Amino acid sequence: MTRTLRTTLLRTAAELDALPRPAGAERAVVMTMGALHDGHATLIRAARDAAGPDGQVVVTVFVNPLQFGEAADLDRYPRTLDADLETAAAAGADAVFAPGVDEVYPGGEPQVRITAGPMGERLEGASRPGHFDGMLTVVAKLLHLTRPDEAFYGQKDAQQLALIRRMVRDLNFGVRITGVPTVRDEDGLALSSRNRFLSPQERHTALALPRALFAAQDRLAAQQALHERAKATAPGGDRAAGLNRLGEARAAADAQAVALVRPGGAPAAVRAAARTILDEAAARDRVPLVLDYLALVDPADFTEIPDDRESGEAILAVAARVGNTRLIDNITLTFGALT
Repeated sequence: MTRTLRTTLLRTAAELDALPRPAGAERAVVMTMGALHDGHATLIRAARDAAGPDGQVVVTVFVNPLQFGEAADLDRYPRTLDADLETAAAAGADAVFAPGVDEVYPGGEPQVRITAGPMGERLEGASRPGHFDGMLTVVAKLLHLTRPDEAFYGQKDAQQLALIRRMVRDLNFGVRITGVPTVRDEDGLALSSRNRFLSPQERHTALALPRALFAAQDRLAAQQALHERAKATAPGGDRAAGLNRLGEARAAADAQAVALVRPGGAPAAVRAAARTILDEAAARDRVPLVLDYLALVDPADFTEIPDDRESGEAILAVAARVGNTRLIDNITLTFGALT
């Protein structure tokens, strides 16, 4: 074993097994593929807080070949272990487990794997066939190897988080799964190891992703606030009478506002608000955005939310390519409640 700052670097499963574990203390794990940024540091700090001063935080760094459809993408993924160790140590990790491929998959790729099922074939799964099977397989292995009480994952990878939760529930893993909110740069772009590949012009285009998500959030909030005001003003909950009393019937006459105040129109309005911004980015002459998907889905199984949904949570997810870099982002929306 070697040490960097106050964080122990472990390369083998045997070294991980030999890592002293304080009696009665919690072990928290954060799984990464390296190239750590402040989003990962936020996960590690959350794990540190949960484990407490007497607990233990283990960060895994492993670029999993089963998750990559093309060898070029695997080769291109940044590997920055020395910097990762410094980031992990500063955020409060006790150990970093950074095994090689032969250590995780002795004898080659595993013949037995975890299958993601129908949810794993949607959105990211449709764009990257087999990706989630590979992800769940390595997560299962790393959970067995690290044996944590709690594991932390970022909500930026919402579909991944949902599938890990489902695997843990369906296969009776004895671990708590905790999601940590997405960390964004000052300009709103979700932190990602892939952001380093963006040129300044490409980054400007990429900002359409968070702008689209927050425009949808604002649209939903405005609609729900208008509905609440109408209900509070109208006798017997008559929305049309309420809007008239507010003097907003004339403003609601244009097509967009009508869509907002029409019962059951919230999901369609949310999609339209996001789509407008993404379409503008796709029409740019220089460095256009190439949309992969925009989807409003149920967090439980990632099926599309129907247009008549009036209440409950949903995830608005987007994926697009800017130049040679593919980016994803999402936001959680709550229908039927003021935000």
